[in-house]
Amino acid sequence: MSLTAQTAANGVGMAFAIAGAVLASAMAGVGSAIGINYPGSAAAAVLREDPEKFGNLFLLVVLPGTQGFYGLIIALLALPKIANVSSVMMGVQILIACLPIAVTGLVSAIYQGKVCLAGVHLVSKRADQAMKGVIYAAMVETYAVLGLLTSFLLLTSIK
Repeated sequence: MSLTAQTAANGVGMAFAIAGAVLASAMAGVGSAIGINYPGSAAAAVLREDPEKFGNLFLLVVLPGTQGFYGLIIALLALPKIANVSSVMMGVQILIACLPIAVTGLVSAIYQGKVCLAGVHLVSKRADQAMKGVIYAAMVETYAVLGLLTSFLLLTSIK
């Protein structure tokens, strides 16, 4: 392969790798923004009536935001590898490694937000039951953690 062809291949590979990092961060972040919207809006309405419930509602509102951090972690882990992309195949590998947290982060954050919304409704009626709502939301979180671990293991196996 000529030097020009190899340089072009490296550039295409880097573009795939950058796309992977962008997707991991952006899709998980968008999911978190949408997910936080559900319990955040409802919690504000509950707090309007009873400001003392802030502590019971806080975890339910912030839980869907964790997926955005997971996506950012994977994007930050991918960045050093982008500089060392030596082929199109390596760039595609990085892109594929970033997809598990991108997809699970997007979907789980939105559904976790819906579960947290139900938890906010529970707290509005019975504040002493707040942890039950958090536990149900944590069950959805499990799948985001699995996506994070999958992306982490795939990224660290790329040489």
